[in-house]
Amino acid sequence: MRSVVICGSRRFKGEVKKFAAELRKLGVDVYAPYHHSGQDEWASFSPEYQTFIALGLTHDHFHKIRLADTVFIYNKGGYAGPSTTLEIGFAVALDKPIYALQKDSELCRHSLFREIVSSAGQLAKRLNRAEK
Repeated sequence: MRSVVICGSRRFKGEVKKFAAELRKLGVDVYAPYHHSGQDEWASFSPEYQTFIALGLTHDHFHKIRLADTVFIYNKGGYAGPSTTLEIGFAVALDKPIYALQKDSELCRHSLFREIVSSAGQLAKRLNRAEK
């Protein structure tokens, strides 16, 4: 089975976690984003420390994109924020196939997606097909 990295906004962290769990049950190796919790804690950090954490999380996810065979964009409602847009560009530069949950609201991003897949099961089938 091929591996996949999930990219998506922190606003979907619960849904991304569930989607990743469904993929794992189907035998897919999944690299998921680390979405920190606790906005109160985040607000207590200095701007310098927030920048340090953001840099670390960005590079951590870039590493996951490098490791994965395929990239999946969890873009519910067609939303992909700035970080996800950056991750899409990084995946394109690495020539990774990119699938997405829904049609993207931004045509340039959408044009980079190989296919729209609306469930973990559909994605697992695409990954199995690509493996053969």
